[in-house]
Amino acid sequence: MIATSNLNARVVVPDDGSPLPLVIVVDDDPDVRASLTDMFLSVGMATLTYGSTAELMTAGLPDRPSCLILDLRLPGASGLELQAQLSELGIRVPIIFLTGYADVPTSVRAMKAGALDFLPKPFREQELLDAVAEALRFDGERRRDDEEVNGVRALASHLTPREREVLRGVGKGLLNKQIAFELGITEITVKMHRSSAGRKLKSVSVADMIRKIERLGL
Repeated sequence: MIATSNLNARVVVPDDGSPLPLVIVVDDDPDVRASLTDMFLSVGMATLTYGSTAELMTAGLPDRPSCLILDLRLPGASGLELQAQLSELGIRVPIIFLTGYADVPTSVRAMKAGALDFLPKPFREQELLDAVAEALRFDGERRRDDEEVNGVRALASHLTPREREVLRGVGKGLLNKQIAFELGITEITVKMHRSSAGRKLKSVSVADMIRKIERLGL
C-alpha cells in the first residue's frame, strides 16, 4: 500500500493504482481519525479522513464506491446537517454515524434520513468493520444499478414516441392486439414498432425487454 497525506486528509491507495472502495472518516478528534485509519488499513481498506464537514465539502467526494463515517457532533455543520446537505445535492453515499452522545430521537432521525447505521462510542471494532463492509457492498450495488439504468436510458434516447407507447403496453403485459386497440393502430404496426424498439434497446429476450422497460419507468 502507498499512503499520501496533506494537512487535512490521509488517503491510501493500492500499489497497482486501481481504486479500492473508499472509507471516508469525518471526526474532529485526531486520535479517533488515526485509530480508525490504522484499523481500516489493517484489513486493506483505503481510507480518507477529515476533521470537519467543511473540509470534506471543500475537497469533494471521489467518484468511486465509498462509505462515510460521521461523528454526530462536529465543528461547524454537524453530521446530521451534512447528511441533509448531501441529500439535497443528490449524493447518495452510505452513511454510518459514530457518536459519544447518542439518544433515541437523534438516532431515529438519522436512520429515517437514510443512514445505514448508528453506533455509539466506544464501539467494537468488528461491529464497525461489519457495518462498513455492508455499506461498501450497498454502494457498489447502487453504482452498478445506476450504471445499468444510465445505459438503458442512453439506448432509449433513440426510441420514437410511438415505440415508447408500444413499450408501455408491453410493460403492462398487454398482447399485441390489445396494444393495437389502445393505440388505434394495426397489430402488424405494433409488431413492427415492438421489433424496432427491441433492437434499439438491445433486448435479447422478452424478459430482458420487460426489465429494461421497468428501468425506464415506462
